[in-house]
Amino acid sequence: MMIVLMLLLAYLVGSFPSGIIIGKLFFKKDIRQYGSGNTGATNSFRVLGRPAGFAVTFLDIFKGFIVVFFPLWFPIHTTGPISEFFTHGMIVGVFAIVGHVFPVFLKFKGGKAVATSAGVVLGVAPILLLILAAIFFITLKLTKYVSLSSIVAAICCVIGSLIIQDYILLGVSIIVAVLLIIRHRTNIIRIFKGEEPKIKWM
Repeated sequence: MMIVLMLLLAYLVGSFPSGIIIGKLFFKKDIRQYGSGNTGATNSFRVLGRPAGFAVTFLDIFKGFIVVFFPLWFPIHTTGPISEFFTHGMIVGVFAIVGHVFPVFLKFKGGKAVATSAGVVLGVAPILLLILAAIFFITLKLTKYVSLSSIVAAICCVIGSLIIQDYILLGVSIIVAVLLIIRHRTNIIRIFKGEEPKIKWM
């Protein structure tokens, strides 16, 4: 029962709509009505500006990072393979990622979970996250496409999981990479058509 409550709380934390709240609270804007219509950090940068974009990015990363430590804080006394699996920080993090993509507070229409996924990896494998961040920003510098940079980093996370032989991280990374590609399918189409907007602040 405690494991179920922990996973539910992780989902609710992931569902916290950072971009919506900052947009409405400080700018009187619903970012879903501007730009790409997405609720995440990238659209926050476009619609609300850099300071707000960085704030949303931080909050979305923090959502993924904090839930990784839930198994340390919840009084879970059961043991066994199933219990160990569901109390692994990466598995708990998946529920935050799902919460961000399908938030109960926004009728299950959320963001693409790039920052939240990064927060989960930060909590589980911080060195790997630093490498992925470097790959993300190098790709972003070269292409100016946030969507492409996110996909490349997600694929590299799968490769990195194989290298460090963390198979729970590997399984989750594959799921997240597939989810990111699906969520970015319209961006991929626009890139091939040359219609995807490039960032201007880097």
